[in-house]
Amino acid sequence: MTDKVVAGTALLVIDMQVDFVTGSLAVPRATEVLEPINEAIDLPFAYRVASKDFHPPGHISFASTHGRQLFETTTIYPPERLVRQTGGDVEDIAERGLKQTLWPDHCVQGTPGVELIPGLKVDNRFDIVLKGTDPGVECYSAFKDPWHLLPTDLEKNLHQHKVKDVHLVGLAGDFCVKATAIDAAKAGFNTYVVTDGVRSVFDGGKEYDEMREEGVRIIDLVELKQRMLVGS
Repeated sequence: MTDKVVAGTALLVIDMQVDFVTGSLAVPRATEVLEPINEAIDLPFAYRVASKDFHPPGHISFASTHGRQLFETTTIYPPERLVRQTGGDVEDIAERGLKQTLWPDHCVQGTPGVELIPGLKVDNRFDIVLKGTDPGVECYSAFKDPWHLLPTDLEKNLHQHKVKDVHLVGLAGDFCVKATAIDAAKAGFNTYVVTDGVRSVFDGGKEYDEMREEGVRIIDLVELKQRMLVGS
């Protein structure tokens, strides 16, 4: 690893947590991405971020919260208390419902499953972004929830570090990686998802088509290394 960094670059490591790798909501083949992600971490990024799901007990995304079967779907709505706190219109809450997959309890605050996996080279060079911290709000994106009620500091921090190019790895490709990548592209960052460091919950790969449609570039680790090492 070189001491010289490539100006304007950032690496986002998305939700590499115990529950998503070997725990209650383990993504298929998630263990395969540890080495590629560590290789990416060792590249000369100017800024590094790791995100974590950080759910309270009884989170809205848990099947157990609703007394429903795992992986059923329901409709969730923005909590009235947060709409009021943010100065929104509570009259249209019923029109803002979103389809929600109901997951096993996962990444619960204070449990081992919330921790980043052993062996991941996330250290004091990284800022940590916590998401899904409110019991009534699901948040796949590391930028903000779909109702824009609880934005994180990620976009502000990327701008403060003068980031132009954002590179993503982590879990899961069809949920949190996709949502974060699309939000990064919409925010004006040149956005790249590195497939060697990503695994998805469901097969098919349509998430990559969806990301491309929003301006996200899909690359592999070889191309990432070429981009970063040439830049250094």
